[in-house]
Amino acid sequence: MSVRRTLKQALAALTSPGWSHVHTDPEQLHRVLAEQTTAANRAAADHATGAAQLNVDELHVQPGLLEVRRSVLADVHYLEGLLIGARHRGLDAGLIERLTAAVDTGHELTVLLADAARTTITAQGTS
Repeated sequence: MSVRRTLKQALAALTSPGWSHVHTDPEQLHRVLAEQTTAANRAAADHATGAAQLNVDELHVQPGLLEVRRSVLADVHYLEGLLIGARHRGLDAGLIERLTAAVDTGHELTVLLADAARTTITAQGTS
């Protein structure tokens, strides 16, 4: 699967709450953030159930780790673009600081996910 979003994913993102609108009202932005969290929490129950059924050994965990890492890498590169643009335009220092932290954390997450994926092979070899 390509790192690029599929057309279906791109269209879904454009119609998702918070994606296609700029919010200037703090309450409205708060609602969008809350909706995103609620939707993710609903999906989490399904993910947990599926993972409990499918991940019977270390190698079964590996494809999920690789998929999440691919997705995080794409998101981190997108965040880097936002950061570069914010710096170039001389936007608010607080925004730049938080974007920098998000990019750094994203890179750390990709390293942790790669390490976890490598562990699936090592753990399998020692079982």
